[in-house]
Amino acid sequence: MVVATNQTILVVGGGISGLTAALEAAECGKDVILIEKNPSLGGRISQLYKYFPKLCHPSCGLEINLRRLKGNRNVRVMTLTEVAAVSGDTGNYTVTLKRSPRYVNDNCTACGECGQAVEAEFPDEFHYGMKTRKGAYLPFNMAYPQRYVLDPRIISSDDADKAKAACPMHAIDLDMQEETLELSIGAIIWATGWRPYDANKIQPYGYDRFPNVITNVEFERMLDPFGPTGGKILRPSDGKEAKDIAFIQCAGSRDENHLKHCSRICCMASLKQATYVREQYGDEGKSSIYYIDIRAIDRIDNFFAKVKADETVSFIKSKVASITEDKATGNPVLHGVNVEGYHRYSNPHELVVLAIGMEPSVPKDEFPVEVVMDDNGFVLADDSNGAIFAAGCTADALDVNRAVQNATASALRAIQVINRVAASEAASGAEG
Repeated sequence: MVVATNQTILVVGGGISGLTAALEAAECGKDVILIEKNPSLGGRISQLYKYFPKLCHPSCGLEINLRRLKGNRNVRVMTLTEVAAVSGDTGNYTVTLKRSPRYVNDNCTACGECGQAVEAEFPDEFHYGMKTRKGAYLPFNMAYPQRYVLDPRIISSDDADKAKAACPMHAIDLDMQEETLELSIGAIIWATGWRPYDANKIQPYGYDRFPNVITNVEFERMLDPFGPTGGKILRPSDGKEAKDIAFIQCAGSRDENHLKHCSRICCMASLKQATYVREQYGDEGKSSIYYIDIRAIDRIDNFFAKVKADETVSFIKSKVASITEDKATGNPVLHGVNVEGYHRYSNPHELVVLAIGMEPSVPKDEFPVEVVMDDNGFVLADDSNGAIFAAGCTADALDVNRAVQNATASALRAIQVINRVAASEAASGAEG
């Protein structure tokens, strides 16, 4: 049973922004419910290989936040949960939640016996479909809660029965049903984050036709030792090592036909990924960055200067017009005009990485409550939103550092609302 009052803060989204907002509010003594639509917390940062500019692994920061979470009784976590409806106003919201069944209860020890027993496999969402996973699975190594989940597509099949029979802890519950919960909430923090822009929509770049054209988020998973290629840079077409790699900036961003805004992280992501090529191949690797302009701000400019000084990295000032494929080699061939000298090029590369931008995870027309948004679907800070506050990439296209800062600010605003609610109720009680 989940109990909440008008002095409870609801945080929607369990990525770095949601975790930050929930923890900051809880550590100030506020009652927090943190919900996440996926089976585990972590969001996009759990899918990164390294952060820029320090090139440290996200697992460290994630582990610290999960330790804080486990040690704080003020936060209640609900995974596989989404907001279905919101009514009411500041300090007095009624929120309807839809909670999908996990088919695995708290007895689970993540031993993996159920995963070994089932046969059905599906594209692995965590790896952007670059490999498959079983119908009974742990989302990723550091998943929290550390419990397996059964894909609903195997329920009522022999695989479900096999998973149940294999579990030594009697953790498989095939009778779990979807739940609908209605809660009283004082303030809401939306931290539903971002999703990568659909590269299939950028037709001239042939992502849907040429296997050796991939996205920056796929490249990031490729470099992870636990990823689909075991940390090696391999061409999807033939599994061969790719040492000559092109990075195309603003793939779908700053474009009237796609995303009009600058996603801010793409330049830094490609600079970071160029260091992966150097890390793996040394002087034998080659990174070519095709760019309109490099947007590296603040202290991050030093990182740009360091990458630019690397002799294995070249910068081509050009908006790539189109990509074709050399049928004999499988190499993508980039076509365009280098504006520094204004000469046309047709450059083959072994692998092309599209620096696709970010857009809000929840589309503007699917947002379950009326709030003020900009033309790109980001939630604006507006008084008419009441006590509904956007955090992280729900508010704007932000890197991890700025997303955490933004989430902390949103938590403080929500805390102020809860404090006013408490003070008002105390005053009413005194008058009575």
